Amino acid sequence: MTTFERRAAIASVVALLAASVAGAQREPAGDTPRFVGTWRLVSNTQTGIMIYDSLGNMAAQAMPNRVRRKYAVPEPTPEEAKDAITGYLAYFGTYSVDEQARTITHHRKGNINPGGVNDDVVRTYVFESNDRLVLTPAGSTNTIVWERAR
Repeated sequence: MTTFERRAAIASVVALLAASVAGAQREPAGDTPRFVGTWRLVSNTQTGIMIYDSLGNMAAQAMPNRVRRKYAVPEPTPEEAKDAITGYLAYFGTYSVDEQARTITHHRKGNINPGGVNDDVVRTYVFESNDRLVLTPAGSTNTIVWERAR
């Protein structure tokens, strides 16, 4: 192969790589990447946070907006423990998005509720804006509104 032929081959490869990268940048990304980040629960009755990462991991915590007593001693009494956990939601796992059905599924691997370990919860989703996400549990009309944390 002559020097000219080598240079022409290299130039062709560079042009093809540049075209594929430019083409990939122009394609719409879809909804899945829009979930990535930290979300703050918008509600009068609960405070919460939900985090999605780009590797498909997620975690969520929510607690009721109510007065919660401090433990009198390091180990809570049964009544104090019950009061602390009642209404508290916390779980983590992975997630998957079905953009056609407009659903997100949380695949829960750990959960404060032992009955919710290794189960899936499906929610329909609507992005009202880049910073506002509305989730509705499957079979429910109760909407859960989240805003992107800044």
